[in-house]
Amino acid sequence: MKRKEGKRPKKITSCLWFDDQAEEAANFYVSLFDDSEIGMITNYVEAGQEIHGKEAGSVMTVDFELAGTKFVALNGGPHFTFTPAISFFVVCETETEVEHLWEKLSEGGKPLMKLGEYGWSKKYGWVEDRYGLSWQLSLGKLEDVGQKITPSLMFVSEEGQAEEAINLYTSLFEDSDITGILRYGEGEEQPEGSVKHAQFRLNGETFMAMDSSPKHADFTFNEAISLVIECDSQEEVDHFWSTLTKGGDPKAQQCGWLKDRFGVSWQVTPSELHKMLLDPDAEKVARVTDAFMQMKKLDLRQLREVYTTK
Repeated sequence: MKRKEGKRPKKITSCLWFDDQAEEAANFYVSLFDDSEIGMITNYVEAGQEIHGKEAGSVMTVDFELAGTKFVALNGGPHFTFTPAISFFVVCETETEVEHLWEKLSEGGKPLMKLGEYGWSKKYGWVEDRYGLSWQLSLGKLEDVGQKITPSLMFVSEEGQAEEAINLYTSLFEDSDITGILRYGEGEEQPEGSVKHAQFRLNGETFMAMDSSPKHADFTFNEAISLVIECDSQEEVDHFWSTLTKGGDPKAQQCGWLKDRFGVSWQVTPSELHKMLLDPDAEKVARVTDAFMQMKKLDLRQLREVYTTK
C-alpha cells in the first residue's frame, strides 16, 4: 500500500489473528470507516508448512488502513481468539455515527457495555463484533484524542500494572510521552491510585490503557492481537527485543514474536523482511520463509544471506 503524501511512517501496527477470515474481516472493517483501504495481500508458500499448516497460495496477511490507523489481518488458524483485553476506541463526532457503527458492529456480535449515556460521554458503548474483536464507540471530539481509532489495553492484575507498562513502553520509543492519567479514588470499584484511564503516545501514535482487577474479568492478553514494531536495522530489532523480553514468556518467542512481562504480544520485525517476502522470485521467498520460521529474534544479516544466495 502506498503511503499518503505528507504522512509520517507508522512504527507500530496492530496485528489481528483470525482462523481463516482475515480478508473477509478486513473488507468488512474498511466498509465502515471513511479514509480506509485494503493494502497489500500476501499468500502462504509451501516453505514452513510444517509450522503454519496452511495451504500454499491461501491468504496469509491483509494490510488495511482505517481512518489513518494501520492494521494487518493474519490467517493463523484456530489457535487464538480475541479478548477485550485489547479493544479499539473509536471517536465519533456525531450521534448518528455512533449509532451507525454500533448497528453494524453489533450484527452477529454482542454488547459488552450497552449503548447509552455515561459520565465520560453522552453516547458510549462497548461491543464485540461478529469476529470477537472489541470496539469502544464514544461520542467526542477528535482533537481530544488526535486520531480516530486508538488501541486500548486493559491490564487485569491485582497490583495494577497499567502505569508500569506505560512507563516501560514510552521509554522505548522516540517521540513518546504520557498525555494524562486519571486514577481511581477512595471507595471506587478498583484499588485507589490505579489507572482508570490513561492516554500515552508511542512514536507519535496515541494509545490508551486502564487497570481492571481479575475479579472484574475472566480474560487477559493473548496472541490474537499483537503490536508489530517495524525496525529499520538490526540494532533496532535488538533494542526492542532485549527490553520487551525481560521477564516475559520465553515459550512465546518465535518468528519475531514475543510476550512481554505484562502478557502483551509484540512482533519485532525488520521492515526489510516484508520486502523480501513480496519478491516475485518464489525461491527467494521460500528460502527466507524457511529461515525466519526457525528463528526467535529475527537476524537480518542471516535473512539477507539466504535471500541473496543463488
